[in-house]
Amino acid sequence: MSAAGYDAIVIGGGLHGLSVALHLARRRKRVIVLERRYAGRHSSGINAGGVRRLGRDIREIALSVIAMEMWHSIESLVGDDCGFVAGGQVKVAESDADMAKLARREAEVRALGYDHEELVDQAELRRIVPAIAEHCVGALVSRTDGAADPYRTTTAFRRAAVAAGAEIREDDGVTGLERANDLWQVTCASGTIEAPAVVNCAGAWATRIAAMVGETIPCGVKASMMIVTERMPTFVEPTVGATSRSLSFKQTAAGTVVIGGGHQGRCDVAAERSVVDFGNLAHAARIATELFPVMRGVRIVRTWCGIEARTADEIPFIGPSAVAPGLFHSFGYSGHGFQLAPAAGAALAGLIATGSTNLPIAPFGVTRTSAAAVR
Repeated sequence: MSAAGYDAIVIGGGLHGLSVALHLARRRKRVIVLERRYAGRHSSGINAGGVRRLGRDIREIALSVIAMEMWHSIESLVGDDCGFVAGGQVKVAESDADMAKLARREAEVRALGYDHEELVDQAELRRIVPAIAEHCVGALVSRTDGAADPYRTTTAFRRAAVAAGAEIREDDGVTGLERANDLWQVTCASGTIEAPAVVNCAGAWATRIAAMVGETIPCGVKASMMIVTERMPTFVEPTVGATSRSLSFKQTAAGTVVIGGGHQGRCDVAAERSVVDFGNLAHAARIATELFPVMRGVRIVRTWCGIEARTADEIPFIGPSAVAPGLFHSFGYSGHGFQLAPAAGAALAGLIATGSTNLPIAPFGVTRTSAAAVR
């Protein structure tokens, strides 16, 4: 433990910050999480809850596979099953061109040594998803992927981190970050605290934390929208997406249907406010009804959107700062960080505690060329 009393300060109380804190605390490190509002306020608590390897960027697959192993024993990690159901993930083909694209993807993934993505024909698609529209011709599936409850998951990670010894301060935003005498001095609403390591998990606001130490990391933001419908009789088990259109479609245990897919609302990062764009939302609803005719006429009961960081190449930044010793970053998950959280947190905890990790985070460095410009 440092002379300052803390071994690490985590900035941001979302799922990734809580995962880092949990893994550090389990390593007997004294860690504090500073959260400007409350844990899970933005994207962590209000995302679609997809727990998938299916369709990930090739650079993410290795970490995603490890994370999936952790999800399948999530209760042993956090003391709660997080509402995780391994009902599968399905990416539907609506044309022969879609099927050809999915076949190329399956071959690419298998060439890397992975076998979780499987191409299926129309008959098998209808067996897995009986309610799918008649024009759909096949799919790529990952049978042991699934979905979880985002709020329950964030709460479980928080509870487990606190039980392991982590301290969490809410309503305690960071306003300054300086390095002095091999320690980071973090100025926040409650005062100044010190530690040799700081982890920047501030999501859409993470670039501002980096800028406090003179580090420029190009990163944009997004405000993905979600729809929840009235309750319906059970008609679909896996989470369903589309090959050539933006869709995330799942039915909860309560019977409601959650529809997303990255359709964008509007956000004001400075005001921490996001607003639903009903034109884009209507487009998402239309895709859902075209792929699932049973949805026609179903009532929408609520909608929302959150704010999250989006990198130019849409994979995250995970790892040490390029300019500041003892500073680490974990942000920019671009709409698909939920499933990665257990493994990403473990990787950063290893880096901080021992100086290295055997988890595959090399593709996510902050200086990678492909992230140099934000779309």
